[in-house]
Amino acid sequence: MVNLKRTLPLLLAAAALLAACAGAAPEGDTGPLVLQDGSGRQLVLGGPAERIVSLAPSNTELIFAVGAGHHLIGRDELSDYPPEAAEVQSIGSTFGSLNTEAIVNLSPDLVLAAGITPPEQIQAIEDLGIPVFVIANPDDFDGLYTNLRLVGQLTDHGAEADELIRSLQDRVDAVRQAIQGASPVLVYYEVDATDPSAPWTTGSGTFQDFLIRSAAAENVAGDLEGWWQISQEELLARAPEVLVYETGAFIATTVDSIAARPGWEALPAVAEGRVYPIDADLTSRPGPRLVDAFEALARLLHPERFDG
Repeated sequence: MVNLKRTLPLLLAAAALLAACAGAAPEGDTGPLVLQDGSGRQLVLGGPAERIVSLAPSNTELIFAVGAGHHLIGRDELSDYPPEAAEVQSIGSTFGSLNTEAIVNLSPDLVLAAGITPPEQIQAIEDLGIPVFVIANPDDFDGLYTNLRLVGQLTDHGAEADELIRSLQDRVDAVRQAIQGASPVLVYYEVDATDPSAPWTTGSGTFQDFLIRSAAAENVAGDLEGWWQISQEELLARAPEVLVYETGAFIATTVDSIAARPGWEALPAVAEGRVYPIDADLTSRPGPRLVDAFEALARLLHPERFDG
């Protein structure tokens, strides 16, 4: 005869276990995602994104950096890093009119926009029923880390994002320790010199200015906000000790071309030979390589604080 006093508790426990297993989410299924994007809007997704289109090079770099590159099915024409990005189908330029047909044909479940993406482009994509998440331009390293966490959450690569963030934090801390107590140098940072008589520089509120200040330096245009054209007369009056200019595929500026500009030989930076190039992709794309830019800039401004 069955002893009900002993058997009944076992049956109830087994039934409870079966019910729990039946209601449990499958492994890897994190359930709905509710996140606030960089523009302050709330996005609700049924789960992590698996088919993503990126509208900016910085977003593309963020996706690959957290190990989610296999989820990228479309990218803007300028997304060329890492090299694997070139294998992803291009949806064309995001400047001017956006090729929404190319995006729709890819059947994405998420489009990653950037802080520079025009609102009308975002609206056009959303009108097609495709969710759009805006990644804000970071003002500092904490903002960069936040973007990495968000992309990690959106792609179910949170652990990889956290590991990368710790690595980047260690690198930033190492640079800060190396330049601690260094005498600040006065820096002129050149963004574009299509018109050498009135080149574009960067002022406060930009990530270039943040990098300059973080690297124990003072920006000669720090009293200006955003990006400005600066005259030769104004630059001579501000007398920068170091000149850093951006280089890239479409930038013809060189150390020699700067020295050849009429009157620029009077700048202390030019007279003392402290004119240095820096890769524009590192400083103008607000992705994980901002830390590379920080390391490079600190070495240019304070070479005595680093070995080699």
